[in-house]
Amino acid sequence: MALSRRNFGLWAAAGMAAAVAPRWALARIELGAKTIETLSDGHLTLPPEFIFGGLDPEALQPLLTRYGIGAGPLMPEVNVTLLRDEGRVVLFDAGSGPGFQDSAGKLPVALEAIGVAPEDVTHVVFTHCHPDHLWGVLDDFEELLFPEAAFLMGQEEWDYWYDPDTAASIGSSRAAMAAGARRRMEVLEDRVQLFADGAEILPGVAARATPGHTPGHMAFEVRSGSESVLVLGDAVGNHHVSFAEPAWPVGSDQDP
Repeated sequence: MALSRRNFGLWAAAGMAAAVAPRWALARIELGAKTIETLSDGHLTLPPEFIFGGLDPEALQPLLTRYGIGAGPLMPEVNVTLLRDEGRVVLFDAGSGPGFQDSAGKLPVALEAIGVAPEDVTHVVFTHCHPDHLWGVLDDFEELLFPEAAFLMGQEEWDYWYDPDTAASIGSSRAAMAAGARRRMEVLEDRVQLFADGAEILPGVAARATPGHTPGHMAFEVRSGSESVLVLGDAVGNHHVSFAEPAWPVGSDQDP
């Protein structure tokens, strides 16, 4: 089942209702026997046009004013979701790693703060292949940070970024992003498990296609009985603007 920007809002609401916890563990939800935590990987520093480019300035400005978003750089948080369930320790995305922005790549510190070693991670599930979601799969020595983990990614997302033509066609501003994705995917190639929309990738975890940010972007529905939480990845470009105007594409979307 593909989810559009218009219909994801209700799914996302469950994931917003969590108490603030220590610095590196930002939120925690108990879903039946499952525990879902939001961990900090730090933050990015982005020019406003990276998110808001292409939007009508006259329509956008009232929202920016309402939420106190100034004209300077945006500093969005980079968060990673951790699921613990029946002995499984599942990361949704791997953070930025050491090679992207100095303000990010803090996931190993966050994991240590909650008592999880890299070797404890059993699965890494990717929403998409942008640097702040994929690049953290390798450490400073270009080796796998999570050596015991199984790695899972949507087939369409894998095919898009692994294709050598992507680096040539994506545009000069994103060419390094594509090359960095390909380099990490080559390390994962013999270990990755690929899946399609709707697949039950783990017990109680289903893939939900949410294309737009990237061609193969995936969200993941985590279920327990009649309750569920949706791990959104980057289906929300800016939480203020995207929730107010969910049909608006944002500048970071490659395939709006």
